[in-house]
Amino acid sequence: MILTSHAGSLPRTARLIEANQDDMGVNDPTGYATVLAEEVAVVVAKQREIGIDIVNDGEYGKYMSKSSDFGAWWSYSFARTQGLEIVEDNQDWLTKKHHSTPDDIQLAGFAERRDMNRFPGAYFGPDATVEMGDSRGVFPTATGPLAFIGQEAVNADAKNLVQALELQERPANTGFITAIAPGSAARVSNAYYSSEEDFIKAWIPVLREEYKAILDAGLLLQIDDPSLAESYDQITPQIDPKDYVRFIRTRVDAVNEALEGFDRSRVRYHLCWGSWHGPHTTDIEFKNIADAMLDIDVAQYTFEAGNVRHEHEWRVWENRDLGGRKILPGVVSHATNVVEHPQLVADRLVRFARLVGAENVIGSSDCGFGGRIHPEIAWAKLDALVQGAQLANEQL
Repeated sequence: MILTSHAGSLPRTARLIEANQDDMGVNDPTGYATVLAEEVAVVVAKQREIGIDIVNDGEYGKYMSKSSDFGAWWSYSFARTQGLEIVEDNQDWLTKKHHSTPDDIQLAGFAERRDMNRFPGAYFGPDATVEMGDSRGVFPTATGPLAFIGQEAVNADAKNLVQALELQERPANTGFITAIAPGSAARVSNAYYSSEEDFIKAWIPVLREEYKAILDAGLLLQIDDPSLAESYDQITPQIDPKDYVRFIRTRVDAVNEALEGFDRSRVRYHLCWGSWHGPHTTDIEFKNIADAMLDIDVAQYTFEAGNVRHEHEWRVWENRDLGGRKILPGVVSHATNVVEHPQLVADRLVRFARLVGAENVIGSSDCGFGGRIHPEIAWAKLDALVQGAQLANEQL
């Protein structure tokens, strides 16, 4: 049977957002911890009530003080990492320009994306319509050696989810917690390490501690790594996909090194092309990076398959052997307010099941919903996902 899950982030409650606005319990740490644990229990119960099989904590432990925030999946890591600080007037992460060549590939700033340059009016003009979310406008810079200082935070995340699962009389391995990948984490500015490769490698032992805490709690680990696909749009001018695959090899190797010695049967990897609601005409095609993704030695892979820019790429799985691994195609999308019909969800799931086997498919969402679409719509989409999976299972 096809089970159901989702990509991670779920809408924060008004109570949790208010608690986050109060500096995440700086003035009342015990009270904040209580609010967080109770809200995690609520979001787990709501997922189970809808019928989601593999649930999570909604990423509630990742700071979000506003209802719209596209970047909490990443910015949470800043407070958990020593060696990062806010450098005044540093806008390198946003405005850096670089003319890449096959022998010198570097990421430009986020505002230099080729998609944004192609549609400047849609992104920045007086009639701009592309929603980018209200993420943190300041990114830190690495000014010293990196070290993990988030033990207390990740332990609280794990404890809250385990307790919430126990209330549902479900084992820990039916719940997952997300954590950022080294390559994605390393997209902040670097003023300390001698090279980009060294900077990425410096993140490995940092994030390895977070991964270990999640797995030691008996939970599933999901590694979030949009940079593997999304960074292609941050390279100007556009380069040959083969050169890009060579460029991301360091990022692939970093994930594998960070997982060395862990039980990879309880790890899944999330790839996407970025959560902003833009045209995405400059995305790299999935066929060009699918094999690189599969070189990451985990048990499951989640990816976008429901939005109109990437839905056609189900064909990637026509001639690839999963070798006992599973895929979690996104069959409901964060990129639109339109709620998918359950029959459409079923059609998408059946298409994948016929390629790789129903036992190797878990229905999911393209990306996280929290901070990206209205809560009412997010929960309706998860309901459509469950109904669609039921229809697919009946048909299969």
